[in-house]
Amino acid sequence: MRFTLALGAALTTAVAGTIAIPASAQIQQGDVLVRARAIMVAPNERSDAVTPGFPGSKLGVDDSFAPEVDFTYMLTDHLGTELILATTKHSVIGRGTIAALDKVASTWVLPPTLTLQYHFLPKGHVRPYLGAGVNYTIFYSAKASDSLVKAIGPTDVHLNDSFGYALQAGIDVDISKRLFVNLDVKYIDIDTTARLDTGAAVNRSRVHIDPIVAGVGIGIRL
Repeated sequence: MRFTLALGAALTTAVAGTIAIPASAQIQQGDVLVRARAIMVAPNERSDAVTPGFPGSKLGVDDSFAPEVDFTYMLTDHLGTELILATTKHSVIGRGTIAALDKVASTWVLPPTLTLQYHFLPKGHVRPYLGAGVNYTIFYSAKASDSLVKAIGPTDVHLNDSFGYALQAGIDVDISKRLFVNLDVKYIDIDTTARLDTGAAVNRSRVHIDPIVAGVGIGIRL
């Protein structure tokens, strides 16, 4: 996370110092801002053991990269609501007593997130903002890995959907009157229960994913 914030600060300084800006975008009430970002989803995961069959085990979740699109509607000059849409694929990694399995499963994650933002300098060339809101995460197309199937037999994998909060910090830097560069970092509260159904045997683990989502991209003021 420290690296991401440092990189964001460096990129912002570079953009602000090198781009000749003809006019400020000057966002205002009623504007719609559309951004396209490249994002990195970096889970800060922790989990309970996979019980009852695997005492001493843990589950981890790997990083993922994906495109993201978001839409902000300015309720006032300073307040906006943002809807974030993206989907990423993640591997679930075995740790502890099941570390030898390495990849246990894979799943796609769809985490639509709605935040309320405060834009500090709506008339400036460089416009920082903070946001907070809610997230609903949908897990779909979960699948057991080959290594898990070889170890315990054919297994169905299910992960419960999650509802939680989201925190956000970002900055827009003008390129022209309508275009701007965007840097954005979010923390999203995501908790799920993973269930492994192997014949009549059922194993479960509570997993806290809680990713940092860091993105950089281009936006346009409509």
